[in-house]
Amino acid sequence: MGDISRRSAVILGVTGLVAPLTLALTSAPAQAASCTTQAGPYQKQVEKFLGRPVDGKQSTADCKAIQAFQNKHGITPAVGYAGSVTWGVMDLMNKQKAVGNDPNKDGTCPTNKGRIACVNLTLQLSWIQDGSRLVYGPVPVRTGRDGFETRTGLKKIYWRDIDHVSSVYNVPMPYSQFFDGGQAFHSVNLSMWNPPGSHGCVNMTPTVAKKYWSLLKTGDDVFVYGRKPGT
Repeated sequence: MGDISRRSAVILGVTGLVAPLTLALTSAPAQAASCTTQAGPYQKQVEKFLGRPVDGKQSTADCKAIQAFQNKHGITPAVGYAGSVTWGVMDLMNKQKAVGNDPNKDGTCPTNKGRIACVNLTLQLSWIQDGSRLVYGPVPVRTGRDGFETRTGLKKIYWRDIDHVSSVYNVPMPYSQFFDGGQAFHSVNLSMWNPPGSHGCVNMTPTVAKKYWSLLKTGDDVFVYGRKPGT
């Protein structure tokens, strides 16, 4: 890759950067937050998701279970309150699980392009298919937050950089595969359900990002559709 292409990609890659504040959640020392005794508006739904007794009342055990879930996925404040953000993450997980092994059941992602990476923003899922054959996935992903939405439409991977680093924040973006300006697939060390989302890139776990790197190449199609919850 020539120097001009590399400089351009580094500049473009900035817009796909995960927010430094969000990244800090993985490195900042954990501070124990006190547990709330207040039942939240989604108490019963959250209790059911976590396998707790469903009575709509906040117990100490309920709070600790909710708080553990919040800490795992970077939901703040992690005080064990069954609020809209916590339930929203759980509800999304339920919907993702319900998809099973047929993510393109409605045929929205093109099946006439050969190998293509599909991104369903509504369900925060991605997969790779070849025609109508599922090659890999579906896997949970983390896309752009409100104001930094991952752009929809048919695109192509135009540049790949396995060791990409943001020139503004000096944050690694391993296994970057750019498909729309500064928006790319790349790995992060965050939960895929960590709110509110990325700065436009399609975040993946390191394992998934490596698999996408091995299955895709420059020139392959990418199709992004739907709308991320909360945007």
